Amino acid sequence: MLTELHIQNFAIIDKLDLRFGNGLIILTGETGAGKSIILDAVVMLIGGKADVTFVRSDSDAAFVEGVFQLKGPEKEAVHEVLKREDLMDDPNYVVLMREVRKEGRSVARINGRTVNVGLLKEIGALLIDIHGQAEHLSLLDPRAHLGLLDRYAEVSKPLSEYRQSYHALLDLRRELSEIRKAQADADRRIEMLTYQAEEIESAKLKAGEEDELKKERDRLANAESLAKNAQEAIAILEEGSPETPAATDLIGQAVQALGALAKIDETQNELANQAEGALDAISDIIHNLRNYLDEIEFNPKRLDDVEERLDLIHSLTRKYGGSIPNVIAYGEDARKQLETITGAADRINELEMNEAKLLEKLCKQASALSEKRKKAATEMSKGIEIELDDLKMASAQFGVDFQTKPDPNGLPLADSRLAFDHNGFDRVEFLVAPNPGEGLKPLAKIASGGETSRLMLGLKNVMASADEVPALIFDEIDQGIGGRVGMVVGQKLWNLSRTHQV
Repeated sequence: MLTELHIQNFAIIDKLDLRFGNGLIILTGETGAGKSIILDAVVMLIGGKADVTFVRSDSDAAFVEGVFQLKGPEKEAVHEVLKREDLMDDPNYVVLMREVRKEGRSVARINGRTVNVGLLKEIGALLIDIHGQAEHLSLLDPRAHLGLLDRYAEVSKPLSEYRQSYHALLDLRRELSEIRKAQADADRRIEMLTYQAEEIESAKLKAGEEDELKKERDRLANAESLAKNAQEAIAILEEGSPETPAATDLIGQAVQALGALAKIDETQNELANQAEGALDAISDIIHNLRNYLDEIEFNPKRLDDVEERLDLIHSLTRKYGGSIPNVIAYGEDARKQLETITGAADRINELEMNEAKLLEKLCKQASALSEKRKKAATEMSKGIEIELDDLKMASAQFGVDFQTKPDPNGLPLADSRLAFDHNGFDRVEFLVAPNPGEGLKPLAKIASGGETSRLMLGLKNVMASADEVPALIFDEIDQGIGGRVGMVVGQKLWNLSRTHQV
């Protein structure tokens, strides 16, 4: 409830400090006394428009501060917001402040910390309802209607059970989504590993193959030069020319000369033997050169094949490890991974079956909730119309509109599926027809002023136990009513003040 209100330099108010207690508080005064200015200050305090015209003419800024004691059902909701925004101080109080400067800039604070106006409005909506200023009336927000109806219908236990099932479904769907994603990733992984293993295995690589192929490529690419050089060497060693005898002839002559020398001087036998060995070695060289010459291959097709094979090896080593042994090892590892990867199909099937069961359970729970709500809505509508009759609005009608929304992933009901959330599948909005001949319309479209205040007074009386907003302000509640109705209004305000600060 609002315990203190401090206003300074606001319109005609120089400085005003008010303290409020529990129950019914009535501000009376002549026109122009400043009642509406106090209301404007409260509206600005809880997030309403901060107009520069509010600044007193001889001041730089207008200032409003309110101290609220938290002791009712609103305490938990306010604490949730304060903790979320790291604004918690004294758990039993919250202080709101608003300042507007004459140049147009405004400042909002909660518990002494600067906040945005949106947060001030969020907190303010939990603390005060101002009737007659529709923008600050929680009952005019359709998002609040279902919660109010549920509290009136006293469905906290079945709603709690439904929400347990709902959160279980959220957890299940979260796991199912993760497993499906992991399965999709696994499928892509299997596809990639299969490709890699088959690519490597089909190449049939051998250790040392690359070096051998490079040597063969060099021979094939230089076959003509190799043959020419081999033939030239053979010619020099064995054939000679008209101008130059063959090397074998010259060395043969040297062998004969050294043999004759050794017969005369036996100490030179070793030289003679070495000369004979040299001649034999040259003969071996000639023999090997002829064999080599026979093996030289002039084969462009084979050269192309070798180049293609080397390109394949280069591609594989670039992708899988830099060398043939690394590529082979990579392929073996890919094959092992394929053998160890297992699908999650069984777990997915299990979760899908559990999901279907949970959806069926949620549908039953949501349907039961909906039935209780509709029954309570009928009772509440009758009670509100009785209240309105007492308040000289005998022709006024009140109703609760129930809507559902289709969703292919929703709760299965009959031949359709309905969208649902933590409250079930009902979409609820309060409707009213304040005057004869008017159809039921959303509360947000009803008339303003005293009629609105009386209508809301009737609503508040019926829903007193369900309404968690602790402080209610009724503006112009006496507008257009006579003495008898005034007595009724007073009695209802008094009744309402037993559960709220009015």
